[in-house]
Amino acid sequence: MDFVLRLADDYVLDKVWAAVLPSSTFSADSQAVVNATSYLPVAGSSSSWSHMVSFIPQSLAISQTESAWPRDYIPRQLISLLVITLIGIHLLYFIIAGLSYQFIFNHEMMKHPRFLKNQVRQEIMSSLRAFPGMTLLTIPWFQAEVMGYSLLYDDVRDYGWTYFFASIALFLLFTDYGIYWVHRLLHHPLVYKHVHKPHHKWIIPTPFASHAFHFLDGYLQSVPYHLFIFIFPLHRLLYLGLFVVVNIWSILIHDSDMITGHPLETIINGPAHHTLHHLYFTVNYGQYFTWADRWGGSYRQPESSLDPLLEIKEHHEKKAE
Repeated sequence: MDFVLRLADDYVLDKVWAAVLPSSTFSADSQAVVNATSYLPVAGSSSSWSHMVSFIPQSLAISQTESAWPRDYIPRQLISLLVITLIGIHLLYFIIAGLSYQFIFNHEMMKHPRFLKNQVRQEIMSSLRAFPGMTLLTIPWFQAEVMGYSLLYDDVRDYGWTYFFASIALFLLFTDYGIYWVHRLLHHPLVYKHVHKPHHKWIIPTPFASHAFHFLDGYLQSVPYHLFIFIFPLHRLLYLGLFVVVNIWSILIHDSDMITGHPLETIINGPAHHTLHHLYFTVNYGQYFTWADRWGGSYRQPESSLDPLLEIKEHHEKKAE
């Protein structure tokens, strides 16, 4: 996120902050203000944007920027990250879920007897309610990245190409296993009814159900993504790409698909597996792979006989009779 913040500052936020809080806010004519703001907490960075500076004189900061709050000022960074994250998650959600709903989701599923009235609207509204809380809980992780506490790096030569590609597999395995256990915990009776149950309101989900959950539910399942880069080195741009991809994957597996028979069906925990999770609740907790469910005894193999479309046909036949 430090990379995204840097770009946002370069192209947009420097101008915005200069307009909202110009350097003239702290006038040299007001000695009281100067004394009160001469040293402000900041998070600094080197050329790799990964080192922290405890504080810098405010007078120097003002000379380097048109805003009274320089780029390294922590309150400015927190607010900027909050706005960037909220905009980003809304764009990702509506663009990817919208495209998936339009071109991948089988709209026949909406005739299922367990598909709720106005469900798509309910899913969207539930997601919109969850985004602010999820974002507030996530910002400390992003701020820690900006302040240089993570193991993100810029130059592939630091660890080599072999580790670069190996880190992709490591990231997927680590986060998949972490999410598996977080997901299982969310199904514990003491937790489920308070946190995870709202997401299982959608028995026949659409792509818009991907983020339609309690904000704490969504945050807890994202923790492995954030935790990884504080344990293992990962290239900064690779992390950004993986973070976007896993969010897209979370949307795609919520299309109520029950296509079976593909070669990777026993390895990849795809849409059909997650459809079974929404239908039967206690199976297929994994995010990308089936191995954790197999190991944990919660795996259920997708079968054409379990396709929700069969229930739709049966329901219409009974109505016809």
